[in-house]
Amino acid sequence: DIPAIAAAANARGVLTLIDNTWAAGLLFKPLAHGVTLSVQALTKYVGGHSDCFMGSVATCDDAVAKLLGEAMWDIGWSVSSDDAYTMLRGLRTLATRLPRHAESGLAMARWFQERPEVARVLHPALPGDAGHAIWKRDFTGACGLFGVVLKPCSQKAVHAFMNSLKLFGLGFSWGGYESLALHCDPQLSARSIPVTLEGPLLRFHIGLENIEDLKADLRRGFEALHSAEA
Repeated sequence: DIPAIAAAANARGVLTLIDNTWAAGLLFKPLAHGVTLSVQALTKYVGGHSDCFMGSVATCDDAVAKLLGEAMWDIGWSVSSDDAYTMLRGLRTLATRLPRHAESGLAMARWFQERPEVARVLHPALPGDAGHAIWKRDFTGACGLFGVVLKPCSQKAVHAFMNSLKLFGLGFSWGGYESLALHCDPQLSARSIPVTLEGPLLRFHIGLENIEDLKADLRRGFEALHSAEA
């Protein structure tokens, strides 16, 4: 509950910071909800083509903005003219691309819910999701990034699933035109606080491809998963 956290922090003079990349700077307005600093990986949805590396930080606090400006000057942060152009190019189409990511992402999330291999889908726009009520209250939409928890299966089966995908790329970043898949268990095992899930966790970013083609690719993945378990 970001507004509640921000209100409690502000009452005690504590600065707050949020990563607003999932909302792409459009679907949620953290500064309007009392957050001090909003950071975003422009590399993702703003750039939109997976061909540039940049981030941003925004604040409504004049004192904090002054400190940020001094830090940028002292450290020597800057961007090239080509990188700036790339991000401006992406901004021109962001409002058109993001709804497509959202529509396709939600359609694919619902498709995953019907798969017998899936324990649950982690997508706040789904009515049964734990964060749905807060998302519906505070956000104006969703993006194409969500998680899928598989029913218990071996790591060998998960690797077979991932390796059989042809349209989905394998990668950590997201927000570009292409669909991506990532096996998250290695990251979860490194966390200081254990995460208990029903089975392996996969993260998907749904790009701008035809979703029927993506479904066919995933069916091939599930066939490979079953073959590895046989």
